[in-house]
Amino acid sequence: MKKKVLASLLCVAMTAATLVGCGNSTEPATDTPAAETEEPAAEAEEPAADAEEPAADAAPAGDLHFEIVSKGFQHQFWQAVLKGSETKAEELGVTMNFVGPNSESDIADQVQMLNNAINAQPAAIGLAALDTNACLDGIQQAMDANIPIIGFDSGVPGAPEGAIWANCSTDNYAAGEMAAEETYKLIKDQITGATGKVRIGVMNQDATGESLINRGLGFMDKMNELITADGKTVSVIGNDKYVNDCKIENKGSEDGDVVIEVLVPAQVTSELSAIDCQTLLNKEDTICIYGSNQHSAEGMVTANENIGKLGKDVVGVGFDSGAVIKAAVKDGTFAGCITQAPVAMGEAVIQQLYNAATGATVEDVDTGCQWFTADNMDDPEIAQNLYD
Repeated sequence: MKKKVLASLLCVAMTAATLVGCGNSTEPATDTPAAETEEPAAEAEEPAADAEEPAADAAPAGDLHFEIVSKGFQHQFWQAVLKGSETKAEELGVTMNFVGPNSESDIADQVQMLNNAINAQPAAIGLAALDTNACLDGIQQAMDANIPIIGFDSGVPGAPEGAIWANCSTDNYAAGEMAAEETYKLIKDQITGATGKVRIGVMNQDATGESLINRGLGFMDKMNELITADGKTVSVIGNDKYVNDCKIENKGSEDGDVVIEVLVPAQVTSELSAIDCQTLLNKEDTICIYGSNQHSAEGMVTANENIGKLGKDVVGVGFDSGAVIKAAVKDGTFAGCITQAPVAMGEAVIQQLYNAATGATVEDVDTGCQWFTADNMDDPEIAQNLYD
């Protein structure tokens, strides 16, 4: 998706942005706006002569302020996105305000943060929506105010046409497929040589976030493809969203040679995720568990503390990074993990916000992913994407 902002339209948006100034979105207006409001009136006397000039100076970097509303703030992943955003903002000479709810289940809090972001009248807004439907009023307000929105991470799936100018994110379905391909190498012999049923657990933080859904579905669909290619049958049970949307034909049954069981906690808490993992670890036919984000993977580590099966009887595979997950990979609790590039994601968001605000080309950015293990996690190419 590419858009080119017309200079004449930007003039209006940039005038609003200059009222915000370079400071935080929470700072009150100073006496400067009164002086600034007089200039457009003077320019209005000669519209034909002045129409081109503001386009050239419409978006001086120092006048640009961006608001970024993420899905969370406490997780180290979001702190890494914040770090990348700050680095790129400093490089471009713009200001930004990065916010997110304490928990990724706090949808109402995120909606309020989006409303606050719009009220700050920024040059553009970055948004990773927890629930697009809940954000629709705010998105419409941004459109009415001619404020560009750039999606990131899971983006804003299902938003009105034209509302989201571009997305900066991992191709999460492809990342889930990569996780399945690497995992299957580790469990193929157990599956093809099994004389009875075996089970693969898939842990997802929720069934609403587009990024998590795609990571789960990508893993499940690719695993199904690989297993059936080796002559074994697959069935799937568990959370309705994942079961109904996956490509596995045998749904809601444990009749397959391999049963893929998908678990989603009732609430996004570490305790409930750990209980889900314990449930899977206590089933004698479980050979592998995949956690599709940092929260789920850390829940697996917690659950394993008292059971001790991951890395021994059960292959553990995670997603994302952080100190807990890196330690689990290093000590063999996890066979490996998929990492995104959160710092690069933050940088890409700011760049696309800047492009939207200045009339440059705006386009989708795939920020990529990698498979890391104890053997390669210290390689420079991998290590730069492993946050603490």
